[in-house]
Amino acid sequence: MSKIEAKDFSYLIGKVEAFSEAQLRAHFGLYQGYVNKLNEIRERLGKADRSTANYSFSEYSELRRREPVAYNGTVLHELFFQNLGKDGDVSPELKKAIEESFGSYDAWMTDIRACLASAHGWALLVYDWNFKKVQNVLVQSEHHVGLWPNMSVLAAIDAWEHAYMIDYGTKKPDYIAKVVGDLNWKVINERFSKINPR
Repeated sequence: MSKIEAKDFSYLIGKVEAFSEAQLRAHFGLYQGYVNKLNEIRERLGKADRSTANYSFSEYSELRRREPVAYNGTVLHELFFQNLGKDGDVSPELKKAIEESFGSYDAWMTDIRACLASAHGWALLVYDWNFKKVQNVLVQSEHHVGLWPNMSVLAAIDAWEHAYMIDYGTKKPDYIAKVVGDLNWKVINERFSKINPR
């Protein structure tokens, strides 16, 4: 399997009101760590003895159990960084889908804030292919608990302490208020338009 390269998100520095340069650079470093671990896991999986796989312990089994932590840590951070930097407004099509699911855009905003407040993990706005609607989901533990099957991520918001501690300390409500106002709706709308659920 080919090596994954970390993406350069330095263009966000100075363009995202919610974060200082120090906060962003620290977060980029953490993301790079997930990329590095994903590459290491996949390299070791290529050599691991599959004949010893079992539920209790083997190198192959442990690598497989840890792979989604590094994979989701990589991909969720990329989605998050991509949908940062205030640009545009929610499209009429996505707003309609949000209203159909939540009753109103404001009700969705109240719910996503509640998800973020509840999380030591991620709050995601997703398109649920199973029930043909948008909804919020909470991903916790080590990025691998709460990712439901057959869903497409429209917006990812990091609610782990590392995402805000430099700038906000323990004032998570201040972080939530700022980050939800710094979403790049142009990117989120484009993700939704590619789904074309109707």
